[in-house]
Amino acid sequence: MPGARYGVDAPYGFSFVGLVVVGFWVTGLVMAVTVDLVAALPALLAGTLLAGCLALSLHTSLRGKFLVWRDVLDELDLRGDERLLDLGCGRGAVLVAAARRLPRGRAVGVDLWRGLHQSGNSPAATLRNARAEGVADRVHVHGGDLRRLPYAEASFDLVGSSLTVHTIFGADTRAQAIAEAYRVLRPGGRLLIADLGRTPREYAAVLARLDAQDIRVRSLGWRAWWGSPWVPTRLLTARKPDAP
Repeated sequence: MPGARYGVDAPYGFSFVGLVVVGFWVTGLVMAVTVDLVAALPALLAGTLLAGCLALSLHTSLRGKFLVWRDVLDELDLRGDERLLDLGCGRGAVLVAAARRLPRGRAVGVDLWRGLHQSGNSPAATLRNARAEGVADRVHVHGGDLRRLPYAEASFDLVGSSLTVHTIFGADTRAQAIAEAYRVLRPGGRLLIADLGRTPREYAAVLARLDAQDIRVRSLGWRAWWGSPWVPTRLLTARKPDAP
């Protein structure tokens, strides 16, 4: 069976930036030939700088996010029988990594399966990856909107999400998705949401209004930078209070 393949995040964005890089370099080379090297330097330097940002983003998409989630999941010290929900699971990078740690549990992924957000995004691709990684027996996927999750209240011990909630337009609708994630979490359960820029702090404010406990936001470091330190991935963690 072929190995797991997880695609690239925001493939159209990478393609656009790649074209811009080529445009800068071509412009610089033409100016170097027709004018002089000094005149060409701004375009050549801009293309090279942008190419470096693109390379760092590709590293985050293809390797960095896997490394940081490995560390995040290891920190949870799971028993192995938990039920986990991955919001916007895509092709299963986090879902499958979690399933490896749940030999007696279940890892459930929910997504709208949009190729705009990840190349080759589909339920079939996720299940193929689960089979390739040997965890198909404990992985389940459903189609669904994060603002109206198709699960009963208090269904999961853990709810996670990687780089998904920010794709929902509007702070109010993102708040609705966070409230839904909290609704399906069991008392004592934990929430982990990795997302871009300031959005995790936005989610923290929503959870504070819901009386969540142990709310923390931290950077996931350079391995999860999207092109530069100014576009970091931050991790929000919180806990639902134990039942009275």
